[in-house]
Amino acid sequence: MQYARLGRTNWQVSRLGLGGAAIGDEFGQIGQAEAVRTIHHAIDCGINFLDTAAQYGRGESERRFGVALKGKRHSVYLATKAVMRGTPYDYATTMASVEASLQRLDTDYIDLIQLHEAETTTFEVAIEGCIAAFLDLKRAGKVRAIGVNARNLAILVPYIKTGLIDTVLTYCRYMLIDITMHDELFPLTRAHDIGVINGSPLGMGIMTDTPAPFLRDQHALLAEAERRKALISHLKQPGPHGFVEASMRYSLTNDDIAVTLTGTPFVEQLNQNIALCDGVGPSVAERDAVHQRFVGQRLFD
Repeated sequence: MQYARLGRTNWQVSRLGLGGAAIGDEFGQIGQAEAVRTIHHAIDCGINFLDTAAQYGRGESERRFGVALKGKRHSVYLATKAVMRGTPYDYATTMASVEASLQRLDTDYIDLIQLHEAETTTFEVAIEGCIAAFLDLKRAGKVRAIGVNARNLAILVPYIKTGLIDTVLTYCRYMLIDITMHDELFPLTRAHDIGVINGSPLGMGIMTDTPAPFLRDQHALLAEAERRKALISHLKQPGPHGFVEASMRYSLTNDDIAVTLTGTPFVEQLNQNIALCDGVGPSVAERDAVHQRFVGQRLFD
């Protein structure tokens, strides 16, 4: 396992982190026993960054992490998010959301608390509500660091500039055929020493040739993705899911990204990703060629 510094937190985190959406049955029923087995295996293999959310499974993902981390809590950096979708981003709701997360996680502190789905609120509301609550929780010792989550990179910019946050989590923005993080985010995160967490380096299934069900009616987007994949077909391995290795290594070896998340709830799939955490990635020339080909070309809105 390779490790990297998570920005100004100075934490040495595994470059591969375990995401918690599927752990909470967001993409199908897996059951608690399988979820706990996967979490334990991840930790045994050196993964020390675990990322979940109150939203995942309406708390079920957090509860399963809490079960799995009994006796192992201090060996990991545990990240979660607030608030649940559909609830206000105000101070009182945020405080209640984090307290409920602490109970489900069966812990007295959260390493990284993140504002979830920043697209669904305004900067002003979030600063006065969620971020203010996070800062009070940090002063009280219930959280150690603060982050913000959004796919729209422009939304993250004002939060970074406040100097109040430590990390950002975004997704589908550094995935071989959409590299917008490279130009739109990395210069700012470097300047402010912000830790970057990259979600969905496989583009919600697009790079595995099995797009998530909610993408399957987006015909124009999928057609454009196929056009772009054809332009980098030399990176594809033989057999099914041929872009997985190139996509994962592309993210796992970027020094601007501290953690790349894998969302698999199954040990067998997790092992495939762990095998790619050996520090081997594209050459500078290969990475530059991808950047030059797709610079300024967002795949997702």
